[in-house]
Amino acid sequence: MSNALQLPIIDLASPDRFSTANSIGKACIDYGFFYLVNHGVDEELIKKVFEQSSNFFSFPIEEKMKLAIKNHRGYTALYAEKLDTTLTTKGDSKETFYVGPLADGLNQWPLEEDLPSWRSTMETYHQKVLSAGTKLLSLIALSLKLDENFFGKVGALNEPLGFIRLLHYPGSGDLDSSSEEIYGASAHSDYGMITLLMTDGVPGLQICREKSKQPQVWEDVPSISGAFVVNIGDMMERWTNCLFRSTLHRVLPPRQERYSVAFFMDPGKDCIVECLESCCSEACPPRFPPIKASDYLEERFRLTYVK
Repeated sequence: MSNALQLPIIDLASPDRFSTANSIGKACIDYGFFYLVNHGVDEELIKKVFEQSSNFFSFPIEEKMKLAIKNHRGYTALYAEKLDTTLTTKGDSKETFYVGPLADGLNQWPLEEDLPSWRSTMETYHQKVLSAGTKLLSLIALSLKLDENFFGKVGALNEPLGFIRLLHYPGSGDLDSSSEEIYGASAHSDYGMITLLMTDGVPGLQICREKSKQPQVWEDVPSISGAFVVNIGDMMERWTNCLFRSTLHRVLPPRQERYSVAFFMDPGKDCIVECLESCCSEACPPRFPPIKASDYLEERFRLTYVK
């Protein structure tokens, strides 16, 4: 069963930072998801990113495989990944391309003559969304009654690991129809701090607010043009001792082709993620031991890729 959800809309440009922070806190407790508007990433750029993404995915598979994923950058083919590791099916029906932090020289880029200005478009988008995400994290800190520079001080923003993930879900007409249940993206929560997602308006995203309740209730997340859909990741859930929820979500196999662009904002690799003082007490002790961000992420990635 699913019904459509009206998630809170957060205005990143609102001058009333404390009221915005309160609204964010409430959204993170109630849903773990919200819309973000007035985020400073302009429509023209977003349009270009979707065009460039579509250009890349329309290449023949052997061309795309030349940029096959290394160091968590580059191309992953259909069915290469299974986000819900309990499923017995062959993997998720999506192909993706990762662009990681710009400064470390590990990114793989299509050739300029094949896709002119592809690289510069993605680099600009990376910088702009990282900047919006950084502003948002200062409001998240305020919502937790922390100093607004808290995430900077604990090293989360010291070379933060920002990853763009271009996603392409072929329409179900384009896939081998077999009886097994194949998702665009099977049920999962995100690993990092926050995710900022832009979609092309084709429906498919659903969330499940109560992870442990059976049967699971799935709710549709409608697309709002120009707004990011933001969700809390598992590391933020750990920091807040489960006060903020890292909500299960999935993408149904779309009837028509669907494109989206996710931006995962993960803490710098040496950042230690441990329960915030404001989120634990004698009555509510820390549920997770402190962990180094890079160790946590490595382990999660290792479990996801279909062997």
